[in-house]
Amino acid sequence: MPHFLLQRLTACVLCSLAAAGAWAEKVETEDTTARYQLTYNWQHHDSFRAAYSGANSLSPQSERMYTFSTTAHWGFRPWQDGELYFNPEVAAGVPFSGNLVGMGGFTNGEITRAGGSTPKLYRQRLFLRQTWNHGGEQEQIEPDFNQMAGLVDKNRFVLTAGNFSTLDVFDDNAYAKEPRTQFMNWGNWTYASYDYAADARGFGWGFAGEWYQDNWVLRFGRMTGPKEPNGLPVDFAIGKHYGDQVEIERGHMLADQPGKVRVLAWRNRAQVASFNDATQWLQTQQGVQTTPQALIAVRSGEKIKYGLGVNIEQAISNSVGFFLRVMKADGKTETYAFTEADGSLSMGLVFKGGLWGRADDTVGVAFMRNTLSPERRGFLAAGGMSYFIGDASASSATSLTYQPEQILEAFYSFQMTRGTWLTTDYQRIQNPAYNADRGPVNVYAMRFHAEF
Repeated sequence: MPHFLLQRLTACVLCSLAAAGAWAEKVETEDTTARYQLTYNWQHHDSFRAAYSGANSLSPQSERMYTFSTTAHWGFRPWQDGELYFNPEVAAGVPFSGNLVGMGGFTNGEITRAGGSTPKLYRQRLFLRQTWNHGGEQEQIEPDFNQMAGLVDKNRFVLTAGNFSTLDVFDDNAYAKEPRTQFMNWGNWTYASYDYAADARGFGWGFAGEWYQDNWVLRFGRMTGPKEPNGLPVDFAIGKHYGDQVEIERGHMLADQPGKVRVLAWRNRAQVASFNDATQWLQTQQGVQTTPQALIAVRSGEKIKYGLGVNIEQAISNSVGFFLRVMKADGKTETYAFTEADGSLSMGLVFKGGLWGRADDTVGVAFMRNTLSPERRGFLAAGGMSYFIGDASASSATSLTYQPEQILEAFYSFQMTRGTWLTTDYQRIQNPAYNADRGPVNVYAMRFHAEF
């Protein structure tokens, strides 16, 4: 080979290596994002023992339910360090027993967004996120749903404002957060006793601030709630009726494995009914109530509801993780927007498939325990009926044999192709809706999930 050709070839190789090195060091930054998801969840429960049933009881006969959702996550950067996101979603689904009743810890976290067998298009989210960087080491933000890749300072302040879910910002957990890909029961989606302000689908309007400082994060925010408890229309009087939350997070290393501890305090102010007032109202009536009539009758004036919870996630190894959530709410007033629980505990283990040569598969097992406050228990024992639970029946003198609701859940998520997963799930519910005279209930599920 002539000498000048050898020199040119050597120069080209060196240039190519330098370019490759520069490309490898270059951090990916996105200015736009378009991601989509599709999830279908089918569930079945066997027939089970029931000494009696009421208007809000899970049917003791064998039943099926399903949910379907498909969502677009679109976003772009309107200016430096700013992000704007819009999520339209189509959802459909039919719950067990034709209504969302009979359990404190429902078996499918997607069911709140489903409004019948006819698919409905709605705006899920429309929000702005602004980041102010304040120095320190830089870290990479990985691309994800409603998250564009880029570099941010480890010390920063982030403001989210608009239409979103409280859970988009608060109560994160690497192992138990997303019912479309992880555990299905909504007691593993967040604290079951976290009565966070939202419409019936789980979304609202408001703001949330996040201050990142080294391994600490401080979060605070205020969100709108529904005009009526558990309703879809939003109450925009955010200065009068609202849900406030404050969360402190601390990241750490334990035995060379990462973990986080979060403490969350929340406080709602809304026009809701007191259980003691509703119980007194019931005692002046004849017979057992088969609707939430008592709650509606005494729902007047603003009342405060609050709670405190601890959330822990801890990697045990590169393939095994542990999580724990425990929360206590005051439980003196009716449910504002989420589910019927005044105390909740969930804990479990998640195993990545690399342990058995299937790196993108996941196995999870979890235990949940939900409890009711004395005030709510007294209301149900007097024959009261709320929106989601209440086994009282006009033909039965027995209304509640109280025991904590206990749930075991296990799942296997199998990656079919890149971006698609098929999940099998089993849940065993002891004392559904806190009633020892009913159950246990065995629920079997199959879920298909795709991301693209």
